[in-house]
Amino acid sequence: MDFDHQTIVAFSKSWGLFYLLAMAAGVLIYTFWPSNRKRFDRAKKSILDKDDRPGDQDRGN
Repeated sequence: MDFDHQTIVAFSKSWGLFYLLAMAAGVLIYTFWPSNRKRFDRAKKSILDKDDRPGDQDRGN
């Protein structure tokens, strides 16, 4: 079978949508998996740590 540009375009048009839907479903399953909740809660709160204050560098701390 000869793989020219038209063959690759036809393949990507027919299977690319299914590939993207499968990847999106995988990301959603990973995101909402119950055992990952603690990891995402920690990441959500880590942005509010006391080390990340914008004024600390001006005071020489």
